[in-house]
Amino acid sequence: MLPDDSVLARNDTLKTIKSRRSVRTFAKDHVTEEEIGVLLQAANQAPSAHNQQAWRFIILRGDKKQELAQLVTTRSATFPKPAAALLRMGAKSIISAPVVIAVANTGDLIRHGTELFKVEKEMAHDFFRTMEIQSSAAAVQNILLAATSLGLGTVWLGILYLIKDDVLRFLGEPEGEFMAVVPVGRPAKVGSSPHKQPVEMKVRLMT
Repeated sequence: MLPDDSVLARNDTLKTIKSRRSVRTFAKDHVTEEEIGVLLQAANQAPSAHNQQAWRFIILRGDKKQELAQLVTTRSATFPKPAAALLRMGAKSIISAPVVIAVANTGDLIRHGTELFKVEKEMAHDFFRTMEIQSSAAAVQNILLAATSLGLGTVWLGILYLIKDDVLRFLGEPEGEFMAVVPVGRPAKVGSSPHKQPVEMKVRLMT
């Protein structure tokens, strides 16, 4: 069932997946407009429910990036120590990176889907809400992998979901179900891969 290592070595896509790391500290090198464009094109190619592409990508640089970091730092003071420390760490990654890509749901799929599906409105809303989250998460993963393939580093700051609505308001986006913040830059250093449990422990065969 499991592939031979030689298969992984020959396949560029699989090598990119294996080599991806979460990078939290970045060099001061510039990220080009062309590189950002490649990341956005990759994100936009992600699968989406009913091909609605109910996502929006917001690029932050300069003052706006610094303001986002300040928002995260300020809000961290309202959380218990473990969450506060992770939020402050996220703010440092935002400051360190030359560019940040934020991803938000538009809510379009939720609105259109609940109108089209002739089922209980609450059921349809929950269904399409989940579809939007899954679609946008796939778009973020495409950003992470495309960045790795270009020699760039990224980190998906999941801890910022604790202040999702604050971040969405800052971005000028409507309050939605999904929000991701991804600092992008050239890694100051690349750490080793965290230990992964063997895939055999995560697979259950049904026949």
